[in-house]
Amino acid sequence: MGGSGGGERTPEGSEEQQKRSEIYTYEAPWHIYAMNWSVRRDKKYRLAIASLLEQYPNRVEIVQLDDSTGEIRCDPALSFEHPYPPTKTMFVPDRECLRPDLLATSADFLRIWRISSDDEGDDENNKKSNSSSKSSSSRVELRSLLNGNRNSEFCGPLTSFDWNEAEPRRVGTSSIDTTCTIWDIEREAVDTQLIAHDKEVYDIAWGGVGVFASVSADGSVRVFDLRDKEHSTIIYESADPPDTPLVRLGWNKQDPRYMATIIMDSAKVVVLDIRFPTLPVVELHRHQASVNAIAWAPHSSCHICTAGDDSQALIWDLSSMGTTGGSASGGGGQQPASAADGGLDPILAYTAGAEIEQLQWSSTQPDWVAIAFSTKLQILRV
Repeated sequence: MGGSGGGERTPEGSEEQQKRSEIYTYEAPWHIYAMNWSVRRDKKYRLAIASLLEQYPNRVEIVQLDDSTGEIRCDPALSFEHPYPPTKTMFVPDRECLRPDLLATSADFLRIWRISSDDEGDDENNKKSNSSSKSSSSRVELRSLLNGNRNSEFCGPLTSFDWNEAEPRRVGTSSIDTTCTIWDIEREAVDTQLIAHDKEVYDIAWGGVGVFASVSADGSVRVFDLRDKEHSTIIYESADPPDTPLVRLGWNKQDPRYMATIIMDSAKVVVLDIRFPTLPVVELHRHQASVNAIAWAPHSSCHICTAGDDSQALIWDLSSMGTTGGSASGGGGQQPASAADGGLDPILAYTAGAEIEQLQWSSTQPDWVAIAFSTKLQILRV
């Protein structure tokens, strides 16, 4: 994962050349913001991407890499209109394909979409598939529209959400109305709604069956345990300057002691150990402009990828962070990001063609990271 490129392939398309191809690119007809990988084992190289258009109608596309040709293609039957630009999209965390094929999006409401295809055994679809191509009877249908405001048909816009891997009926949303809402999507009912922060909540992440964390415009990272809804633990508060908003949160699934957060308009990433609140265990200082996205490796407890307005995606090895203490902390954060300041350097760097706004690491195929910048989706072998 070094340099930049556009995923061109040699015409032969032999197995050897496929293995060598490191980058595949898809150009959407609009600016991409929300993006995520499918989790199901039977849908490798499938992603959802969503538009960022300053108008009410937006679009979501489900795209798939055809690894025999090296092309990422959109199935027009799986492209659909969406009200407002989705702030996030996620496929159901169902690697073993035991549940319906679901996609969730957040915007004005949380929406759950069902993806259906003719290979599910539907008689009508099977008739169609005899006379037409397989993808022609694929479709996406809105399964649930979930409004967390019991007193109104409107709710505060949702900034983000996270799907609970351990209990996939649970989805947690974060809102500008200062709340986090835990949904039971099977009952289409609110399990819990908490006033989580003093200001807008910008992101939410699960750390287990009943534990989640959130970040906010009030500058804090807070951890909640659903067994004790009256209390939360403040893990970190931004200090330079105080109350600077925190905009993204990533919880390390392989080692839940660690999480990472992004400070608004800041080029640094703060890594936290929840056993030692308030003091970052490491700060990552090599981006040259604001960081927009973070993703922990799904298969390794000590690797994290970060991406930002400097058009760079960086992968870091944090295996030393528990032992090197101060030497990995970016030299106190006051010095310039040079190799001499004693800070941690990334182990891999990739430069995209524009500011990277979205980054996701595939949990099913951990060799692949996806980034979105401008109108392009790229998947990179790491």
